[in-house]
Amino acid sequence: MSDPNPYADDSYKWGPPQQPGNPPTFADGRTYGYPEQLPDSAARPGPAYGYPAVPPPVPPTLPGYGFPPQLGPGPMGGGAPILSLGDITVMNDSIVTPSGTMPLKGAVWTATDMSRTEERIPPVAIVLAIIFALFCLVGLFFLLMKEKKTTGFIQISVISGGRHHSTMIPAIGPETFHMVMAQINTARSLSI
Repeated sequence: MSDPNPYADDSYKWGPPQQPGNPPTFADGRTYGYPEQLPDSAARPGPAYGYPAVPPPVPPTLPGYGFPPQLGPGPMGGGAPILSLGDITVMNDSIVTPSGTMPLKGAVWTATDMSRTEERIPPVAIVLAIIFALFCLVGLFFLLMKEKKTTGFIQISVISGGRHHSTMIPAIGPETFHMVMAQINTARSLSI
């Protein structure tokens, strides 16, 4: 730990050697690390910030002005999305996924429930049962408390036009699979 720092005397400078007084430059002649000189037109005073020199032209009044334009079908004839399942979006005549666009007609939809629901006695009920069991036997009723916890995913797969894509939707409760199946049935009816 008694070794002196060999770089403490500033005898070595990092980077390529530079001639004193000349800043490094780019190939087009601009200097590196220094602000560019403003043109003379920028130095002239103009109107204050936020106040235009000339009032802006008034746009012509068009029918439906102020409402968003109605967009027609895009290059794939999609239009507006009908429904969305994870990262799968169903359009009027196509299915848009991260792996590409598939035709909607003839698509095969599958859903697999990979979630599970556990039912158990919460720790609060056990503590309350012990406390009230010492005073009277009413504390045993606290053991009837149950809590349900759902974990897992619902896998959705679609096959159409020689392509395949699947996505996973997290299950928040036991009713999640039924909600996803309702959307899948809607997509199946559109695929006919």
